[in-house]
Amino acid sequence: MKIIHITTLAALLATTSCLLAPLTTMAQTATAADKAGVKPVAKKKPPVSASRTEIKSTAKNMAAGIAAAEDALTPKELSIAERVYVGKLPCELGAAVTLTPDAKAPGYFDVQGKNFKYRMFPVSTTTGAIRLEDRKAGAVWLQLANKSMLMNQKIGTRLADECASPEQVAVAEAIKLNPPVSVLDAPKPAASEPTVAAAAPAMPASAASAAK
Repeated sequence: MKIIHITTLAALLATTSCLLAPLTTMAQTATAADKAGVKPVAKKKPPVSASRTEIKSTAKNMAAGIAAAEDALTPKELSIAERVYVGKLPCELGAAVTLTPDAKAPGYFDVQGKNFKYRMFPVSTTTGAIRLEDRKAGAVWLQLANKSMLMNQKIGTRLADECASPEQVAVAEAIKLNPPVSVLDAPKPAASEPTVAAAAPAMPASAASAAK
């Protein structure tokens, strides 16, 4: 029995030596490589194909082109933008609104004041008033001859009123000195004069026969 156990143990030791031999060899090889200063070669990622890069670039250019086309204004809208008063305009109750033209997008304006800022563009009207809108925010800027006002249609609030540039102040003063005639105060048209035949008294019958 002892002989059998010794034989079995010798077989197990031989098998274990065979299994450990490759691992020992790999460890010795790695140690030798480290001592020699050789670094393991890192796997490189496959390069991005040129076609994929071109597709992404083309898509970005198309998106930018579409955005620019949507932002472009018509000649009529650009002509309206030229008549917008810019700068800091004082309003009633000590408020103020500042209009700044967008240098990168002709016809667009940054309209800002206390607690608000909008990016607006001109919209044609039938009344002749100059109108700027920020449709996303629901804000509207109305410029009349003598004053301007800022409204937010989404919340139904007037954010600024009685705003005026120096040109509008001059017009407002002129209106005070020479107020326009109201329709109610307009003079009534003069009555038409009666015709000669209607104004002359009828001749007596005897006079008529004598005239003959």
